[in-house]
Amino acid sequence: MNLSMIRFILGSILKIQSFFFLLPIITAIIYKENTLLPYLGIALLCLTIGIITTLKKPKDSVFYLKEGCVATALSWILLSLVGCLPFYLTGEIPKFVDAFFETVSGFTTTGSSILSDVEALSYSNLIWRSFTHWIGGMGVLVFLLAIVPMSGGSNINLMKAESPGPSVGKLVPKIRYTARILYLIYLGMTLAMFLFLLVGRMPVFDALCTTFGTAGTGGFGVKNSSMADYSPYIIWVTGIFMMLFGVNFNAYYLIIFHQVKKAFKMEEIRWYFGLIFASTLLIFINLYRIGMGGFESLTHAFFQVASIITTSGFATTDFNLWHESSKSILILLMFIGACAGSTGGGLKVSRLLILLKTIRKEITSYIHPKSVKKIKMDERPVEHEVVRSANVYFITYIVIFALSLILISFDNKDFTTNFTAVAATFNNIGPGLETVGPTANFSHFSSFSKLVLCFDMLAGRLELFPLLMLFIPELWKDTINPKKKPPHLKTKINSFYKK
Repeated sequence: MNLSMIRFILGSILKIQSFFFLLPIITAIIYKENTLLPYLGIALLCLTIGIITTLKKPKDSVFYLKEGCVATALSWILLSLVGCLPFYLTGEIPKFVDAFFETVSGFTTTGSSILSDVEALSYSNLIWRSFTHWIGGMGVLVFLLAIVPMSGGSNINLMKAESPGPSVGKLVPKIRYTARILYLIYLGMTLAMFLFLLVGRMPVFDALCTTFGTAGTGGFGVKNSSMADYSPYIIWVTGIFMMLFGVNFNAYYLIIFHQVKKAFKMEEIRWYFGLIFASTLLIFINLYRIGMGGFESLTHAFFQVASIITTSGFATTDFNLWHESSKSILILLMFIGACAGSTGGGLKVSRLLILLKTIRKEITSYIHPKSVKKIKMDERPVEHEVVRSANVYFITYIVIFALSLILISFDNKDFTTNFTAVAATFNNIGPGLETVGPTANFSHFSSFSKLVLCFDMLAGRLELFPLLMLFIPELWKDTINPKKKPPHLKTKINSFYKK
């Protein structure tokens, strides 16, 4: 285990986080809030510790997927622990566990909240709360790779550990340039949405927070009613951009470099838009049948489908009161999630397609035992390693989901609340149903259950395995008591001549 490299990455993360604190600091200055000192103090502390821990650069800058996973998991835990301090120190979220829950929910772009009155928060805490979505959307380690020179040729292991989806590759030969391209696309789309919201006469502060929440597909709003009080124009702009941020960013890269046909031929994207269209149509029919107006039905149906499948979690209405069939569709969309390589959560459309094609392949093998058929995506064979990884991921997903459901059930909540609470946090959605619905929150859970749900949020955002690796005893045994490497050939020859 390359501990010196992990230490260097964690130190770099602290320095970057101190830079991120500038936004709430500027906000506190503009609105003359007494939250300035806590933010300033935490930022200086992060910067100091970060500088100290990165003064000595690692001699060996090469690290493997093991180190990449550990560094990623520890980075996100560190981000959340430091990021929750402003909420706790300002007294606006008095319980540390609650502050930690809110921050984990922010960085993992989940959007689940323990707050019953969001509007009671200061402007600086509101913008920091939404900004955590934007930071976590693309990933802080991807940001690190984009701006910090890191040699060694193994930086892809950090991106693999943090980026959502069955597989991660390079858009260009150097991983640093890939990270930069991803962030430039991310920044460009963020700016475009912000301008569209301003055209709709949304207040600047509200537009900025809503853009951060949409870009990261998180769902933290600045109003207790989420998006319900805004105009249809703003709701449609937010809904469309939620849908766009749920698309695989590789498609945008292809479009930018004039490969539009190749982008739209991606099977995952076709299925993604197909699911949105079909789900919107079915829910629209349900809403229209109960007497809601045509345009209003379409607006609510499209917005909630886009919000749930992209795991954003914004709401324009209390869908907890909808017809059971509409709620069932939304719950299924919670598990499906957005595209791989997007800022969305869930199982991912591409992983679901691989699993469905695996089932079809197995059924075909029963009919034609001697046939050799490969699973294909985008008219190309899918490697066996990717298929195996998708199967293992799904099994692990089910095990963690079941254990989490059992653990929080000791709070004695109803089954729908428990089931959708785990589904909403594990898939990084935000709201669930019943007492964790869009008009409710997670404050009524015990501290233990909140920590379980925090684990679910982190595990869901990091694709399970980076976080699970921290609980493998062999990893730490090898670190504490590293096995002695066999002597190099040159060392053996020198010792032979000395004898």
